[in-house]
Amino acid sequence: MSAAACVLVTVARTSGSVPREVGAWMTVTPCGITGTVGGGHLEFDAIARARTALAGGELEGEVRYPLGPTLGQCCGGVVWLRFERIAAGEDLAAHLPQEPLRPLALFGAGHVGLAIARITRDLPLALHWIDSRLDQFPAEPPARGWRQEALDPPADAVPDLAPGSAVLIMSHSHAEDFDIVAACLKRQRQRQDLTLIGLIGSRTKWASFRQRLQARGFTEADLAQVVCPIGVPGLAGKQPAVIAVAVLAQVLALR
Repeated sequence: MSAAACVLVTVARTSGSVPREVGAWMTVTPCGITGTVGGGHLEFDAIARARTALAGGELEGEVRYPLGPTLGQCCGGVVWLRFERIAAGEDLAAHLPQEPLRPLALFGAGHVGLAIARITRDLPLALHWIDSRLDQFPAEPPARGWRQEALDPPADAVPDLAPGSAVLIMSHSHAEDFDIVAACLKRQRQRQDLTLIGLIGSRTKWASFRQRLQARGFTEADLAQVVCPIGVPGLAGKQPAVIAVAVLAQVLALR
């Protein structure tokens, strides 16, 4: 990532109630910003300091901001911002904090899968995206931490998923969905290391799957690990983007 001359502003430390976490960042150029360190007067002051430095002024390495009446904010905590000058042409990516990414396995690149993937680009998730059809993946390059895999049958990917993965199952085929669920339950028996097995579909679909899985020898305790339908309850609408928001909210709420 080659950069124009800019100042990188990073949340270095925090204490108490603050708007952003350690590692949050923004870049400031003479005419624009990318990212955010919390908004409000905190960010306004940080942008002003950065642009003063870009115009030839001094650049302080780290500045302490009490988020109280003096700054016009009422969070009550304290933020320390780090300021770093990035020369034109320098690799900006080498200076950005590397936020840990939580593993997410997504089976299916249909309308909802594509909506989930688009939103995931802006979330701290490492996406392992699997579909049996290679031409279903978008043309744009994968984001950091992504892995796109065309695999037929897609259930063969389950044993190699990263430990701690949340698994979302929404392929174009009920037969594929069933095999993926069965493979996840088999893995759970062996390792118990998947944080979510989420299946898209209706309660009727899950009732059918339950009967077939029981016939394969899976117990009630096994089946209780599957969430179907997926997504936080209470969100109306069946548009792919609405479903994607509901599903990712459920993933982000996992501990």
